[in-house]
Amino acid sequence: MNHVIGVDLGGTKTAAGVVTPSGDVLMSETIPTLNRAGGEAILDATAALIAGLVERATDAGMSVSGVGIGSAGVIDASSGVVVSATDAIHGWAGTALVSGLAARLSLPAPAVRAVNDVHAHALGEAWLGAAAGSSSSLMVAFGTGVGGSFVLNGVPVVGHRFVGGHVGHFASPYAYSDGVPLPCVCGGSGHVEAVASGPALFEAFLRCGGSAREALDARGVFALAAAEAHDGGAAAGSADSRAAALRAVDMGAAAAGQAVGGLINILDPETVVISGGLADAGELWWKPMETALREELLAPLAAIPVLRATLGNTAAIVGAAKLVLPGPK
Repeated sequence: MNHVIGVDLGGTKTAAGVVTPSGDVLMSETIPTLNRAGGEAILDATAALIAGLVERATDAGMSVSGVGIGSAGVIDASSGVVVSATDAIHGWAGTALVSGLAARLSLPAPAVRAVNDVHAHALGEAWLGAAAGSSSSLMVAFGTGVGGSFVLNGVPVVGHRFVGGHVGHFASPYAYSDGVPLPCVCGGSGHVEAVASGPALFEAFLRCGGSAREALDARGVFALAAAEAHDGGAAAGSADSRAAALRAVDMGAAAAGQAVGGLINILDPETVVISGGLADAGELWWKPMETALREELLAPLAAIPVLRATLGNTAAIVGAAKLVLPGPK
């Protein structure tokens, strides 16, 4: 039985696993991404990670036939080149990801394939996760950024220029403060990511009067909001910061839900999957998000399933592996 390696190459860490044809991850390893060392150094480290897993698989009597990669950045899925990337990974744009790894691993180029990491995540959820069995699925992830992917008949729709899935970068009426559009990390302003990501939620908390002494990041904001919502917050933070936290969570969740609802109206997927750190934060975020989402929907879409992602940290590894497994992609 041939196995493959799935790789999830992100801005801070790179995880890889040996994946069976049925999608089981048998063994895995994680290393820090050398995000300040340049593309060639990252390829060297990633190739060493993969080679170590291949050796472990061989020792266990398993053969490895290919490598699939889900990578940060805009990835040309046909050539395997990194079209563009943020400064989260220095020198990543222009890197020949597929050919560079194939050469280092002595694999034929067709045995190595790559897509953007969110597409890989969505493909994993479409194959074996929350959207398994669906002919089409929309996955949107809310975390450090906002990203997404539309998977149609087992294939992520990457777009003509491979930018498909950048769902954090269209206008949101929530992304304003005193009538001024909020700046977005892409260089634009007034976008979904500027109000619905984790860092944006923290910034909203500060704008609403919250104190950075009482919450250092989005996680701290959620702790304050939970205290305010559930027990009056007598033991957690000042009244002003608790109220600001709850307003920030409500606003970020509403912006997220409205954005996903609009995408559903456009794409009409069979299933919707919501992923990322904010989706894992609990009902305090999920309920207002889903309420806003369903308020946005056209009538024929009212009953669409909106599900939490289920594969966790293995989703992108499994989805990347699917790129090089035999059978329909």
